[in-house]
Amino acid sequence: MSEQKTKIKRDSAATKERILQAGITEFGSKGYGARTEDIAKRAKCNIRMLYHYFGGKKDLYLACLERVYSRIRNEERNLNLAQLEPLDAIRRLVEFTFDHMRNNPDFVYMAGVENTQRARFIKKIAPVANAAVDLIVTIESILDRGVKSGSLRSGIDAFQLYISILSLSYLHLSNRYTLSATYGRDISDSKWLDERREHVAELILSFVKSPR
Repeated sequence: MSEQKTKIKRDSAATKERILQAGITEFGSKGYGARTEDIAKRAKCNIRMLYHYFGGKKDLYLACLERVYSRIRNEERNLNLAQLEPLDAIRRLVEFTFDHMRNNPDFVYMAGVENTQRARFIKKIAPVANAAVDLIVTIESILDRGVKSGSLRSGIDAFQLYISILSLSYLHLSNRYTLSATYGRDISDSKWLDERREHVAELILSFVKSPR
């Protein structure tokens, strides 16, 4: 490949990535009503490039959704939970989920937007749904191993457990402004978030531990 073709390919990839990131920001802050003109402006490109790479607003929105959801699913797979002792695996999942939500506000925003759409778009992204199911299967395996080793109590539903982990890692972020105003505390304060992280981990571990 010539140097010129390499540069064109590199520039095209960079432009496409800027459009995608701009879309995540605009959709996250304005919902599905975000305008393609504003997305192109944020991406510092001609609007024709947006349509060239993504076909239109709907396909760009789908690409943005797939990006934020695929990121968390890919990183969950890289945790190698199956290689850890059950209690360590649960703690690692809790801490990862909490940290991911804290460090990736785009996920929080886009998930909120898609809920206002009643998940009509994310249903179209099969790999995202399949990866989520795989995570629950992994948690079921961890719970089974924990029961057999005596470290975890029996009767825990893997899906219920994950929804609890997700909720405890998410609610204070998705509602940080109203919670801060209502209770007179800065929910976005780093020290408070560090304490919250440990509280959530201990709460979940206390629930799953065997009472022996």
